[in-house]
Amino acid sequence: MSSALPPCPQCQSEFVYADGPLLICPECAHEWPANASPEPEEETQVVIKDSVGNVLQDGDSVTVIKDLKLKGSSLVVKVGTKVRNIKLVDGDHDIDCRIDGIGNMQLKSAYVKKA
Repeated sequence: MSSALPPCPQCQSEFVYADGPLLICPECAHEWPANASPEPEEETQVVIKDSVGNVLQDGDSVTVIKDLKLKGSSLVVKVGTKVRNIKLVDGDHDIDCRIDGIGNMQLKSAYVKKA
């Protein structure tokens, strides 16, 4: 017996059921509107740019363009500090990195430029 409902767009389960205007998958608990396309939506790629407008990528090296005071500490990241091998992350502080003498921290892309 074939179901008239589309399979789950996340786990492809055939055990989908309707609950009002939603379709629900009991296996992965994914919910989506019944009138939506059964194909999963493509995730949009977020482009992170430095203070000058250069596109940043994982593994790039950047230079700090402003003295940055660290909260809860007397340490300061000085202008011109070079940070190597950055990792881009989601959130307000979108660069994850390690700075020599300070340690692991997160920076805002607005305060760096690509080296």
